[in-house]
Amino acid sequence: MASSLLTMAATATGSQRFDTSSFGKTKLPFKPLTFRPFQLPSQGSFGPIIRSFQIPRSYCSPLVRDVSTQAIAKEYGGGEEATSQQVWEFARALWTFLRPHTFYGTLVASCSLAGRVWIENPKLMKWSIVTRAICGLVELLCGNSYIVGINQIYDVDIDIVNKPFLPIAAGNMTKKQAWFLTTSFLTVGLSLATFNSGPFLNSLYCFALLLGTLYTVPPFRLKRFPIAAFLCIALVRGFLVNFGVYYASRSVLGLPFQWSSPVAFITTFVTLFGLVIALTKDLSDIEGDRKYKITTFATKLGVRRLAFLGSGILILNYVAAILAAILMPQAFKRSILIPTHAAMAISLVFQTRVLDRAKYTKEAASNFYMFLWKLFYAEYLIFPFI
Repeated sequence: MASSLLTMAATATGSQRFDTSSFGKTKLPFKPLTFRPFQLPSQGSFGPIIRSFQIPRSYCSPLVRDVSTQAIAKEYGGGEEATSQQVWEFARALWTFLRPHTFYGTLVASCSLAGRVWIENPKLMKWSIVTRAICGLVELLCGNSYIVGINQIYDVDIDIVNKPFLPIAAGNMTKKQAWFLTTSFLTVGLSLATFNSGPFLNSLYCFALLLGTLYTVPPFRLKRFPIAAFLCIALVRGFLVNFGVYYASRSVLGLPFQWSSPVAFITTFVTLFGLVIALTKDLSDIEGDRKYKITTFATKLGVRRLAFLGSGILILNYVAAILAAILMPQAFKRSILIPTHAAMAISLVFQTRVLDRAKYTKEAASNFYMFLWKLFYAEYLIFPFI
C-alpha cells in the first residue's frame, strides 16, 4: 500500500521519480538509549544564569542594589562567611583602636583599688553596690577609650610612620568611624558620671577628660611640650585614677574619705610610674616625631639615655617600696611587699640589658615599653594584699 501511494505521487509530479524498491529495507543508525542519575548543578554553575537575569545595578536604587546583592550573595554562596569575616576584622580593628595596654591598665587599677576597700569592709557589701561599681568601671573605660581615640584621630600622619598597625593609619577604620566611636565613648562616659557619681567625682572625671583633650587637640596639643606631656599622663594615670576610684569606693559604702598607708603608697608609687611611662612612651616613635617636629624627651635625649633614665627612676621606686615595708611593718606585709618588688626590680634590670644588647631598635624599644606596662599591672595585682 505504501509503495502504491509513492508511485502515485511520483506520477502526479510527472518529472520526479522515486525508487521504492528499497523501502522498508534500510536500517537507520539509532543508538540505544541509556539513563543516568539526574544531578543538580552546583551553586557556582548558577552564576552565568543569575547574571543573565540580573537587572543592571545602575537601574536600581541604592537600597535595592544593596539588598539584592546581599540576598544573592547569601543565597548563592559566601554571603554569611564574608559578613562574619568583615565583622571579625572590624572587631579586631576596634580592639586595637582601644589601645589594649591602656585599657587593661584602667581595668586593673579600678578593680584593685575597689577590691582593697571591699576587702577591708566586707560587712558593708551589697548587691546594689556591685551594680554601681560596674557602672563606674564602664565610665572609666569609656573615658580611657575617648582619650586614646581622640589621640589617634589627630595623629594619623604621625602614626603612619610610628605605629602603622593602628586601625586608622592602617586603613582598617575610617576617620568618620573613629569620630563616631570616640563621641559615643564620651557621651556614655559623661552620662554615667552624671547619674552614677556625685558632683565632686563628676568634676574629677571631666577634668581628666579635659587634660586628655588638651594633650592632643590643636591648638593646645600639649604633647608637643615634653614637661607638659608627661605631667598630664602622670596626673591622670597616677593621681586622678587612684584618688578618684578610692574616694568613690569608700563613698558608695557610706564611708568618709580617709588616706591609709597602702593607698598613699600606691598613689605615690603609680604617680612616679606614670612619669616613667610618659618618659618612655616615645622610645620607638623618634622617626615620626622628628619628621613632624614634635619635641619629646626621646628626640632630645636619645633612646639609650632615656631608657636608662626611666629604668633608674623605676628602680628607685622599687627600692623605696622595699624600705617602706622594712621601716613600717605595722602598715605593710613584708612577706609580700619585699620579695615581689625585689623580683620586679631584677626583671627590669634584665629587660634594660636586653634593650641595650638589641642596640635600641624600634622593635626592642617597643617591647621594652610594653614590659613596663606589665610591671604596672603587677603592681596593682599585688596591691590588695600588701
